[in-house]
Amino acid sequence: MNRISRPIPCKLCRQRPASPLASNPMFIDSHAHLDRLDLKPFGGDFSRFMEAAGAEGVDRMLCVAINLDDYPAMRRLVEPYPNVCVSVGVHPNETDTEEPSAERLAALADDDRVVAIGETGLDYFRSAGDLAWQQERFRIHIRAAKLIGKPLIVHTRDSRSDTLRILAEEEAGEVGGVFHCFTEDWDTARRALDLNFSISFSGIVTFRTAETIQDVARRVPDERYLIETDSPYLAPVPLRGKPNYPQHVRHVAGMIAELRGASLGEVADRTTRNYYTLFGNG
Repeated sequence: MNRISRPIPCKLCRQRPASPLASNPMFIDSHAHLDRLDLKPFGGDFSRFMEAAGAEGVDRMLCVAINLDDYPAMRRLVEPYPNVCVSVGVHPNETDTEEPSAERLAALADDDRVVAIGETGLDYFRSAGDLAWQQERFRIHIRAAKLIGKPLIVHTRDSRSDTLRILAEEEAGEVGGVFHCFTEDWDTARRALDLNFSISFSGIVTFRTAETIQDVARRVPDERYLIETDSPYLAPVPLRGKPNYPQHVRHVAGMIAELRGASLGEVADRTTRNYYTLFGNG
């Protein structure tokens, strides 16, 4: 099921690159924290990083916010680069930050470069005690997404039942979105798909112990999956334990290709199409 129907949110990011089915596929990293990258290998120069990413086959990136305090600086960082779009939101584990309202989020998201609300969701792994505040923050993000008509980027860890329940209660399927850095099983994926959400795979899918996630990667419909790095975190094999960068998304795509019996170019093409369907299509 794919009920996504929304206005084009990012005029600067919407032009598709040439088909990556050629010998040098081009990829979209659908989830990265570019303002948190280790730029020492690039002499501390963000523009040099951007040049390197492009040279290594990354055509587009979505820079994902985790709080409102750092959002203005993040937005300024990517302003010169029309192949980078952004999201706006407050991560469920962020506590020492401005608490969002739906109206505040919607106002910030009324920007051509903002293609999504998030990342948002629930994380019961890093937070303890009464987490009603986290659930209410999640609901606020969903309401903001519906106000502005843009999709959600959902984070869930040790909280899948409540995540799915709240999405259903708030009728989040009206805007849809993506479960990013997916780490759950097929039953969770199936329920997310039924709620009009896509599934995004990070470097975790390349880990030897990730059999459950790899099973999902084999089974998710062609038109409903994305790839990401979540950089600077979660570097894929063979770079596990090292700083992660968007150009490493190729390794995620390679594992997906192996699992699905597809070529690297086919995965690049499919995930590019899926990205534009979800976040803006021109």
